[in-house]
Amino acid sequence: MTASVGLLRPGTSAPDVLPEAVAAARALTTVEAFDVGVVRGAARVTVRFEADDDRSARRVGWAVIERLDELAETTDGHLTRRYGNRWYPAGRRPPRA
Repeated sequence: MTASVGLLRPGTSAPDVLPEAVAAARALTTVEAFDVGVVRGAARVTVRFEADDDRSARRVGWAVIERLDELAETTDGHLTRRYGNRWYPAGRRPPRA
């Protein structure tokens, strides 16, 4: 799950955004990794978590986005799944070799 984060909502501190996004995912599943970086001049939050299927992944992804939306303006949210060493949009299987 990745999302670009813009202006913070009143009362939100920048150092709290990533831990809050991670907490939203951890309430539902195991979080594997998380990071915040700058992509094309915008902060981008990434939360990687375990999910058995796309439906479960979407539920966790929506929880993360909802929490981020409470804290800041967000855009460009993407949910992807890993197949082998590549990432694909959730719900889409990788092409056959």
